[in-house]
Amino acid sequence: MPEVNEQPGPTRVPILDLLRLAAVGAVILYHYGFWGPASHGVQQVAMPYLAPVAQYGFLGVPVFFAISGFVIAYSAEGRTPVGFAIARFSRIYPTFVICMTLTFLATLLVGHAWFHVTWGQWLANLFIAAPMFGQPYMDDAYWSLVIEVVFYVWVALFLAWGIFPRRIDTIIVAWIAITFVNELTLDIPMFEKLFMADDSGFFAVGLLIYEHYRGRRDTRLYSLLTLAMGTATFQAVHKLERLGVHTHGSFDPMVVTAICIVSLGIVFAATRIKSVPLPAGLVSAVGGITYPLYLLHLQLGYVILLAMTPTPDALSTALVLTAVVVLAWFVWRFLEAPAHGLVRDKLTLLASRHGWPSRIRAREARVDRDRITASVEAGQIANH
Repeated sequence: MPEVNEQPGPTRVPILDLLRLAAVGAVILYHYGFWGPASHGVQQVAMPYLAPVAQYGFLGVPVFFAISGFVIAYSAEGRTPVGFAIARFSRIYPTFVICMTLTFLATLLVGHAWFHVTWGQWLANLFIAAPMFGQPYMDDAYWSLVIEVVFYVWVALFLAWGIFPRRIDTIIVAWIAITFVNELTLDIPMFEKLFMADDSGFFAVGLLIYEHYRGRRDTRLYSLLTLAMGTATFQAVHKLERLGVHTHGSFDPMVVTAICIVSLGIVFAATRIKSVPLPAGLVSAVGGITYPLYLLHLQLGYVILLAMTPTPDALSTALVLTAVVVLAWFVWRFLEAPAHGLVRDKLTLLASRHGWPSRIRAREARVDRDRITASVEAGQIANH
């Protein structure tokens, strides 16, 4: 799922905003050309003739995970576990509630002929992981948000234990080891969910790319990055059997392998590009709309599409997707920032009342920043 780099400054990577849009575009292609939401037990696909290409759009989600690994590593710097948790929660939750509620209301009002929703489902979805409460996701795309939240929880715990990012190499080796043990031998569903065993390699790639971005250059880093990319590719191919059963599709493992390697290579290369020849406002808007666009495009998009015509074509689909993009822009431009600020300020105030610092002290932050800068200049950052 899409993420937005929160802290503007010299460490911002503008081209990642463009990559987020490309990734969400791949997911939209997948959902409109190969596998949409089910209506009365029948899968809805607006443009099935795109299936041979669109079926590989599912890889847009793990690319989001790789970008998320990079962004979260940056977001965690200079923050306490409480501060990190506040920043993440206030970033994703208000927008999620807004988009989930819009999807619910639209389905309730005009989509009842194709999709069934209840107030109980809406209430369960307020907790994001709705299936834990016996209710389906309001939108099938929400499953990836649960994985993101699990990743955030692990990072917050590592911060609390004082091992992130100081012991990042150990964390990644242990994580990949658990992944392979579970995927190849144990196959315990709880382990799969707890340790994100289907997607850990993509997050690990993002974390290691950030290590490289901040100046680290050593053999261990490149070895771990190669291992993480191999793990990510293995996980993507390993999913194909279950995905084929679920979607009745036929996927070429070599195509999936090539897409994974090229996509992750592009993410890595993007962090070396400091600017793009586009207006800053446009780039910011592109990055800003990707999260609400991801949350709105599937269920809400199909509700509008089927209300327009029971037999979608390219024109009606293009019109609906344009409308969803405009709605995503409206959410980002007018609703997201006030909601984000309100939740962040309330949580920060609550934390301060209980004596929980949300940031490290200014002097500590300055000393840490100076030490990193000095190490970069010496070319000696190795496992900070």
